[in-house]
Amino acid sequence: MIIQRILNNNVVIVKNKKGQEEIVCGKGIAFKKKVGEFVDVSAINKVFTLRGRKELEYFQELWEEIPVEYFKVADDVVGMIKLELGKKISDTLYISLIDHIYMAVQRSEKGIQVRNAMMWDIQRFYPEEFHLGEKALGMIQKKLNVSLLQDEAAFIALHIVNVSADGSDMTKVLEITKLIGEIETIVKRYYRMEFENESVYYYRFVTHLKFLAQRLVTKTTYDEEESELFTMVRDKYDQSYQCVERIAKFIQEEYHCGLSGEEKLYLTIHIERVTEKGMKGKKNENEAEI
Repeated sequence: MIIQRILNNNVVIVKNKKGQEEIVCGKGIAFKKKVGEFVDVSAINKVFTLRGRKELEYFQELWEEIPVEYFKVADDVVGMIKLELGKKISDTLYISLIDHIYMAVQRSEKGIQVRNAMMWDIQRFYPEEFHLGEKALGMIQKKLNVSLLQDEAAFIALHIVNVSADGSDMTKVLEITKLIGEIETIVKRYYRMEFENESVYYYRFVTHLKFLAQRLVTKTTYDEEESELFTMVRDKYDQSYQCVERIAKFIQEEYHCGLSGEEKLYLTIHIERVTEKGMKGKKNENEAEI
């Protein structure tokens, strides 16, 4: 690894064997070093691989503006999240959390409170990420001796969702969450019932909606003919299918995107299951909103 830029004695930007630029950390790693020299690999304790030049420049800007303790807190939080999820996640999360934590603390010190209007939806649709957001919030408050709103747990959860969403940006994640809530509301109003948020049927329903919403928000389209199974399900679960048609109409009007036969098929099945097993109170076909 060849040093491209020295940020301080403990952090340098290097170019690896593949020609990619990375951020390398280690105690005294840049002591008496110069640009163009090799890094002592044995001194490295952390490597961050970022997506392109833009993120690298963003990191440099953060480094020059934000106190080092925020970097340490973000590193601890990301470490906790990786351990809890049990999988590798993009180092982009580290960068986004540094910035978010710093700005949240700055707002708090100035008495500015930012509420998260989608907190309830985030808590329901992304329960695992929200739980991690709560743990992260506790760590941040303890390590930085600051009191922040519970809403910050939801904001942090969105950052976690963002790095797990196949490169989707935060705007798309918010759009997906909003669309899931809109579809859920249509179903609740149609049946005049509330969901049992802890039921496995509700979990499966929301999981299906996440994939559907992601497809709609990213404008991915495909054509598909109706199958015999579609016809059978439509006829057997007529009320659920009528609810799906209402959803399809809403999506067409608001998002200018249609649902395929297969999407209607699986959405009908999930609605049938969640209204039979995953809602408070028993479904009554005579009480459905027509």
